Amino acid sequence: MIPEEESIENAFAKFNTIITSLKALDEGFSSKNCVRKFLRALLPKWRAKVKAIKEFKNLTTLSLDELIGNLKVYEEVIKKDSETVKSKREQSISIALKARKEYSDDDSSTSDSEDEEYAMAARDFKKFFKM
Repeated sequence: MIPEEESIENAFAKFNTIITSLKALDEGFSSKNCVRKFLRALLPKWRAKVKAIKEFKNLTTLSLDELIGNLKVYEEVIKKDSETVKSKREQSISIALKARKEYSDDDSSTSDSEDEEYAMAARDFKKFFKM
């Protein structure tokens, strides 16, 4: 099985080394068998792509190079999608942080002066009705 952090290109290089060694031992594999074995070695996260390839491509005529090219394109799409999601998540976090208001001593003194103004207005109002 191919490790999760390994790219398709590296996995194919290792797979190709194994196949070349087996061919040197006269253990010939047809292109069809190589394609099937490589698809079987992929991780479950590739399951949807593997299923699509099996359904829409003729595995008997699909070359290993064509398969690897197809998987590389899909790998790049996955990377771009995850980068987009990550950047949107970071952007929403930064927006949330920008929305917070910081209170300083100036704000509290303004609040105190407003309280004093309300108290004076209430006293003046009471004096007005006492007359």
